[in-house]
Amino acid sequence: MRDNIYLTLIGIIAPLSLLSVGGGQAVLPEMHRQIVDIHGYITEAQFLADYTISRMNPGPTSLIVALIGWQVAGWLGAVVTTISIFVPSSILVLLLARIWARSRGAAWQIAVERGLAPLAAGLILASTVTLARGLSGGWLSVVITLLSTVAMTLTRLSPLWMIGGGAAVFLVLGG
Repeated sequence: MRDNIYLTLIGIIAPLSLLSVGGGQAVLPEMHRQIVDIHGYITEAQFLADYTISRMNPGPTSLIVALIGWQVAGWLGAVVTTISIFVPSSILVLLLARIWARSRGAAWQIAVERGLAPLAAGLILASTVTLARGLSGGWLSVVITLLSTVAMTLTRLSPLWMIGGGAAVFLVLGG
């Protein structure tokens, strides 16, 4: 697999597809570990930039893989990583959808739903910590991130206010 970059990318991304409980955000820490730390395909800064770009576009967080694939292996890398993140989980959902629908309200189904909720929350928290480590603004970035998180949780403000506010604070204080 080491000789073929496309097979390596499939080997990294496809298993993450099956673990993306809670969405693509849930697998970011492992994706980061594989892509940045283990294989060194891109830098910490590139990963954070890819994440930011993927979140600026409509669609799932998983779109980050297209950017990573592009940086690692060009347009074909983008296609391979995109297919690798969406196809395995889609097949799994198709296979499980009938069983899930027929079992509506079953004790095992309720237990699975209750068990997956904290798992998804934990995976999303882990991805937040992974991304926060890549912030280059020091303590000011951490404070702005925490305040933005609280504001987004407690209010219905648009995320654009958080982005604008954070930028303004950096211009005034971080300068």
